[in-house]
Amino acid sequence: MAATTQANSDIAIEHSSQAAGPCVFVLFGAAGDLTKRKLIPSLFNLVKAKLLPDDFAVMGVSVDDLSLEAFRNKVSEFLPTGDGAADALNWLRQRLFYERGDFGDPDTFARLQQRLVAVDVEHHTQGNYLFYLATAPKFFNQIVQQLGRAGLSKQEDGHWRRVVIEKPFGQDLDSAKALNRDIRTVLQETQIFRIDHYLGKETVQNIMVFRFDNAIFEPIWNRRYIDHIQITNAETVGVEQRGAYFDNAGTLRDMVPNHVMQLLSLTAMESPVSFHADAVRNEQAKVLHSMQPLNPENVFQRSVRGQYGEGKLGAERVPRYRSEPGVSPESRTETFVALKLNIDNWRWAGVPFYLRTGKRLAKRHTEIAIQFKRMPFELFRNAPFHKLSFGAKIPGPLLRVGSVDMSFEYSRYFGTDAYTGYEVLLYDCMIGDATLFQRSDMVEAGWGVVDPVLDVWKALPPRKFPNYASGTWGPAEADQLMELDDRQWRKIEP
Repeated sequence: MAATTQANSDIAIEHSSQAAGPCVFVLFGAAGDLTKRKLIPSLFNLVKAKLLPDDFAVMGVSVDDLSLEAFRNKVSEFLPTGDGAADALNWLRQRLFYERGDFGDPDTFARLQQRLVAVDVEHHTQGNYLFYLATAPKFFNQIVQQLGRAGLSKQEDGHWRRVVIEKPFGQDLDSAKALNRDIRTVLQETQIFRIDHYLGKETVQNIMVFRFDNAIFEPIWNRRYIDHIQITNAETVGVEQRGAYFDNAGTLRDMVPNHVMQLLSLTAMESPVSFHADAVRNEQAKVLHSMQPLNPENVFQRSVRGQYGEGKLGAERVPRYRSEPGVSPESRTETFVALKLNIDNWRWAGVPFYLRTGKRLAKRHTEIAIQFKRMPFELFRNAPFHKLSFGAKIPGPLLRVGSVDMSFEYSRYFGTDAYTGYEVLLYDCMIGDATLFQRSDMVEAGWGVVDPVLDVWKALPPRKFPNYASGTWGPAEADQLMELDDRQWRKIEP
C-alpha cells in the first residue's frame, strides 16, 4: 500500500501574519499572579513574534500601592533577560503603565479614563481599549458596570472596546444567566470575550485541524465506527494557594462547564461552513444543546466524585486535600469528577462520552481518546503497518498547518518554543476574532449539563472522603463506571 504525503510546509489559514492594530491593553488585577506568570509573558512572546503594533501600551489597574518602576519590575520578573530578548523586553517595559485604585470606586475609573486619553496621545493607540478582568469573579459585573458609567465601554467614531472575562463565569446556571444579563446591559455580545485558557493550548486548537483538514477521518467520525470517546484532564498539583476559592467551587464547577465541555464540543461538532467565529461556535453550541440531560437517577449511575488523600507523587509525600491551606478539615468538596454523557443527535446517538478530571493524579496529562469499534475478525493483526500522515497545527499565535506522521510528537516536528497558551487568545482579542471564546448560550448550555449533578450532590453529601490516594488515577468507582459497560479507561503511561 502506498500513501501519498505532503511535504512539511506551512499553510496559513484565515489569519495573516500581520501585527494587531493600535490599542491599549487595560489589565484589571495587574499585580496578581496571572499577570506575571501568563499574561505579560504572552505579550512578550507576541512582541518577539512581531504581532504587536508599535502603537501599543499596557495599563495595569490594581489596589496595590506600587510605583511605576515597581510595577514594571514585578510583572516582568519571569521574562528572559538574555541578549536575544533585551530589545523585546525594553520595548515592552517602556509601554507598561500603572494606575492604583479600588474597583468599586467611581473615581478609579474617572482617573483611568484620563490616563487612557494621555496614553492615546503618547502612543497613538487611537482610543481602542481591550479590558482584561484578571480578578476574582465577584468583581466581574462591578467592573463592567463601572466601565459603562465612565463611558469607557462605548464604541463610537471607529474606536473599539472589548472586555475579556476570566473563568469561572458563574457558579451555576442561574448565576451564569444573571451575569450574562447584567453585563449585556453595558456591552454588546460582540464586545464580550469569555476566555478559557485551554482553548489557547496547541493540542486543543489542533482538534479542528485534525478533524477537518484530514479527509481520512470525517467518513469514520460517527456512531457507525466509533464505540466510545474518553476525555481525560489530569493534574498532579493540589489546590496550591487557591484553597479558599476551590473549597467553595470544587472540580465539577471549576473544570467541567468550561474546559471539559470545550474539549467535548470541539470533538463532537459538525464541520462549520467556515472558520469565522460564529460559524464555529454555532456548531459547538449545537453539540452542547444536544447533550442528554441527567435526571437524579442518571446522576447516581453516571457520575463519580472523589477527594484526594495522602500519597506520593514520585518521591515526594503530599498531604490530603483537607490539610491544604484554606481548606476545611471536614471539607466535602470534590477534587475528582468522572461522568458518562450522551449526545442526542444522528452522528453520536448511542456513543457514550466518558469524562474524568481531577487533582493529585498520577500524571499531568490531557487527552481525547477515540475508541473505534473492533473488527469482527482481525485478519491482519500480525502484519506490518505503513505510516500515514495528517495535518496538524504548528504551535504559535497564528493558525498554520504542517504535515506529520500518524505517530508524532510536537517537539519533534515543530520545535519546543515556550508558549503560555494565552498568546493566540490575546492576539485574537486584539483583532476581534471570537472563535476561541465562549458565547453566552454556550456558557449556559455547559452549566445546564452540570446543574443536575450539583443538585444531587448537594442534597446527598459524600459518604466517604477522601476516597483516593494522591498519585493514583482517582477513586475505584471511576473504574467501575467504565466496567459496568464492559469498557475501561485507556492506560496512560507514566
